[in-house]
Amino acid sequence: MSESLTTVAYLGATILFILSLGGLSHPESARRGNAYGMIGMAIAVLATVLGPHVTASGLSWIVAAMVAGGSLGLYAARTVQMTQMPELVALMHSLVGLAATLVGYANYIDPSVSAQLAGAEKTIHEVEIYIGVLIGAITLSGSLIAFGKLSGRVGGKPLLLPGRHWLNLIGLLVVIVVGQRFLGAESVSDGMLPLVVMTVIALLFGVHMVMAIGGADMPVVVSMLNSYSGWAAAATGFMLNNDLLIVTGALVGSSGAILSYIMCRAMNRNFISVIAGGFGGGATKPAAGGGGAAQPEGEVVAVTAAETSEMLREAKNVIIVPGYGMAVAQAQHTVNEITQYLRSKGVNVRFGIHPVAGRMPGHMNVLLAEAKVPYDIVQEMDELNDDFGDTDIAMVIGANDIVNPAAQDDPSSPIAGMPVLEVWKAKNSIVMKRSMASGYAGVDNPLFYKENNRMLFGDAKKMLDEVLAALKAAA
Repeated sequence: MSESLTTVAYLGATILFILSLGGLSHPESARRGNAYGMIGMAIAVLATVLGPHVTASGLSWIVAAMVAGGSLGLYAARTVQMTQMPELVALMHSLVGLAATLVGYANYIDPSVSAQLAGAEKTIHEVEIYIGVLIGAITLSGSLIAFGKLSGRVGGKPLLLPGRHWLNLIGLLVVIVVGQRFLGAESVSDGMLPLVVMTVIALLFGVHMVMAIGGADMPVVVSMLNSYSGWAAAATGFMLNNDLLIVTGALVGSSGAILSYIMCRAMNRNFISVIAGGFGGGATKPAAGGGGAAQPEGEVVAVTAAETSEMLREAKNVIIVPGYGMAVAQAQHTVNEITQYLRSKGVNVRFGIHPVAGRMPGHMNVLLAEAKVPYDIVQEMDELNDDFGDTDIAMVIGANDIVNPAAQDDPSSPIAGMPVLEVWKAKNSIVMKRSMASGYAGVDNPLFYKENNRMLFGDAKKMLDEVLAALKAAA
């Protein structure tokens, strides 16, 4: 394939990637967006493999790597559970960071590259390598820690080392100093030690940064690492002089940064406070879907599945608020069946989605779309928060911090100021939980003790199956 034809293919792939991002902005067009992205990536890979820079001797290695990587990706996509999607995303981010780091080292020690560059061109290329390896290493280690936290292999409680900000500052200064030595090295062997030192510091910083972030901030961390992976890909593009990688990396990096900003606004947090850590300090067992047990501050009124079904039958307006507990129990399909039944009886059913519900941006939307819940009744927090006063039943399925009135009523609460779904304003609310354990923020929820609230304890899937059976039995 000629150079000009490769450029045209890259341009077509770039357009498809932009269309893909546009399609992914709404659930109804998400499938089309995914298709655009896959087609664009296929074109990009084929144009690169068949391009003038790939020799016949290296083609077999590239094909073998593509088969191995494609097989692993296909296996992961087919076997992963929807509840495991956040950790899979974090793991994929780590692979982008690893690729950027390895490409940086390979590009630095490649004699054919260094022999062609001199003066300012050589300096610019080495700056690209240094920054690419720096971002790649941070993305690699940070994503692996995020994977550990999301999968329960690492505790969700933030690790706040004494003087952690000073440690970060010292690390930054060392990176700058060794960067000067790296750029001033006269040979590859002289520059390798500063590059290795910087890589180790970057890896440690990635670990330290994510370990200091509490469980309640993990959705922001996922979007933040998505942005990092994009910038790592862009840096790789500069190292390889590949325009498509630069553009694609910039698209991913900028979209991830915008998403992180949106998520921070949804939690009334700023990006610096997220990086500083501490929020969600009470979370200790993220895999179980909740933090440690909070001290009860009142008495709760428990209801049975039969009583819940009776309340739903008498309701005219119902808002369902899904949370991570629904994902853990894989209850979304039963939720859809209940929704279809109630709507067939003339009940106005809607879903209230908090931007940080679950463990990654859009987690609840993905689950509901998988269960084929109609898109038009799935609404964001800002769209229906004013409607709870006219709602008969607000049904919370495995959510906690995103429906906690302490965010508005208690200035001393760790989640004070965080926008929440005001379910307590409904005529009645029903909260489904396994136990009275606190959420990721590790604080008690006054909603549980309000006079108009009822608690339906048990596994969400099991209890919703009983509610559905009771609804149908009374029909």
